[in-house]
Amino acid sequence: MSAGLALDRRTCDRARIARDPRFDGSFFTGVLTTRIYCRPTCPVKPAKSRNVVFFPTAAAAERAGFRPCLRCRPETAPGTPAWHGAAATVSRALRLIDRGFLDDGRRVEDLAERLGMTARHLRRLFLRHAGAPPTAVATTRRVQRAKALVDDTAMPMSAIAFAAGFASIRRFNAAFRTVYRRSPTAVRRARRRRGCASASSGRL
Repeated sequence: MSAGLALDRRTCDRARIARDPRFDGSFFTGVLTTRIYCRPTCPVKPAKSRNVVFFPTAAAAERAGFRPCLRCRPETAPGTPAWHGAAATVSRALRLIDRGFLDDGRRVEDLAERLGMTARHLRRLFLRHAGAPPTAVATTRRVQRAKALVDDTAMPMSAIAFAAGFASIRRFNAAFRTVYRRSPTAVRRARRRRGCASASSGRL
């Protein structure tokens, strides 16, 4: 269990070893030996139980220094909330963030005011229920939107940056590199190579 959050380690471990699809989107697994985090349904051979920790959100995993798996693509996890049991206020804030509330220059203080509380209290609630502050959650969601567009479309990177909610291409590239340890262009090239390899093997 990670970040002191209410995830049952035994339940999470059984689910990720079984690749149980019922838990997809409910938590993420961080592998200590590779510093990569995955969905419970990741097709890669499960790591040993002693080498994993669990997170309630992708943002929490990234805040702890893990990067997303390129095989199971955490950004495509189902939209079911990974913050089951969170306060209603936090759930509402997460929905607003998911819709881009913090993408157009608005601050956490603006989000807190919208929810009728102080920014300090909102940050405290986020750390308790999401394992990361609102700004980290917003950045993760922007990078996830961008990653999906990088993988699934032929859009130029400049268009992806703004479509994902980034204020500039520079910020997009910096955030993407921080999360994936490589550039968006490199990730797209690798994705295409894997796709070509899969297509070739399928014709054998």
